[in-house]
Amino acid sequence: MAFQIGKEVSLSEIGKHLELNKATVDKYIDLLEKCFIIIKINGFSRNLRKEISKTCRYYFYDVGIRNTIINQFNPISLRNDTGVLWENYIIIERIKKQHYHKIFSNNYFWRTYTQQEIDWVEEREGQLYGYEIKWNAEKKVKEPKDWIKSYPNASFNVINKENYLDFIS
Repeated sequence: MAFQIGKEVSLSEIGKHLELNKATVDKYIDLLEKCFIIIKINGFSRNLRKEISKTCRYYFYDVGIRNTIINQFNPISLRNDTGVLWENYIIIERIKKQHYHKIFSNNYFWRTYTQQEIDWVEEREGQLYGYEIKWNAEKKVKEPKDWIKSYPNASFNVINKENYLDFIS
């Protein structure tokens, strides 16, 4: 799981690698959640055939624990996981902001079988808000066509190094 932050996680695949059954893996993951090591984010779907909703993504409350697990302490400039670390940081800080400011929201990610995705979706006050999280502020990001088509009243924003503070503080 430490290598899969921000990606869908298959409990069966983890079980296969660890030679454990899926139910045992599920119990271990549940324990990690209850100990506030990781947090599970479900996929968003309104039951459209092309949306993925049965898988989950996991993020670490403390990426120091994650970095220790994978033995990776290099500076950001020497890492190949900068994007997922940034995404993990933004999501955890956003959850803290929601808690501190009493922003009541259902939180998800969104992805289709055709690989269109949005990193963070908030469902609050009857509205949908989609956020794509990017480390590189110069990278052009387009709102996914299926998102626009399926949820025409939803908003979409890109969160990057230049505008993240309003999102998390």
